Amino acid sequence: MIIEKILNNNVVLTLNEKNKEIIVMGRGIAFKKKVGDKVAKESIDKVYTLSDKETSSKFQQLISDIPMEYMSLSDDIINNAKITLGKKLSDSIYIGLTDHIHTAILRFKEGVAVKNAVLWDTRRFYKEEFSLGMKALDLIEERFGVRLPDDEAGFIALHIVNAEKDQDIKVIYKITKVMQEVSNIVKYYFGISFDEESVYYYRFITHLKFFSERLIEGKTYTGEEDDGLLDVIKVKYKNAYECVEKIASFINEKYNYVLANEEKLYLTIHIEKVVSRA
Repeated sequence: MIIEKILNNNVVLTLNEKNKEIIVMGRGIAFKKKVGDKVAKESIDKVYTLSDKETSSKFQQLISDIPMEYMSLSDDIINNAKITLGKKLSDSIYIGLTDHIHTAILRFKEGVAVKNAVLWDTRRFYKEEFSLGMKALDLIEERFGVRLPDDEAGFIALHIVNAEKDQDIKVIYKITKVMQEVSNIVKYYFGISFDEESVYYYRFITHLKFFSERLIEGKTYTGEEDDGLLDVIKVKYKNAYECVEKIASFINEKYNYVLANEEKLYLTIHIEKVVSRA
């Protein structure tokens, strides 16, 4: 491998056998080296092959400013997430998560705490990802000697969710916020606590995720309208439907989004099921 660009003493840009740009990392890999020199394979600890030039460019900029230890930590967290979830994650997580962890640790050392407004809902809606976030806090403590608050596990979880869906982290945060608002309307309307281990709760939350995505992305439900079935459901599940009407009113007022009848139908059914088993 020939060095195309030196990012810092530990990271260089080079080309693989397919003539594609790759970023290679290794302690002291570029020490006393210059562009055009060869990289010894035994000195390489990690190779990053990023999907597009824009992501690669941002990653190069990030990696130039952040110590190698943070890159290694982030890489271990991401690999653990891939194995645990069994999913491919967007390359963007290498940028967003690494930058977030670096900033969070610096902020913590300066005594600055940032509250996560959707912490509890992230824990409920994205259980696997939140568990990975908690494990990441253990790893951070082990490597850097600081114990970040659980709020940061929530932020890390959202970065993982973001990489699963390949959406902007701000969009994921907004989707989670909508899920929080709707589930709270249901909870307070019926005066219940959800059985978060039930299959009905899982189905309700899964539906809520897709609904919230459509809302934030400005997409309306495109299924076939069945007003006849909705008329039946209105009577059969009267309280659940009245709760949906409250949700529809709130969503329309806050987000200027009108719930289609088909959406009301499915929400009513899911709410009836989850409430009757609460």
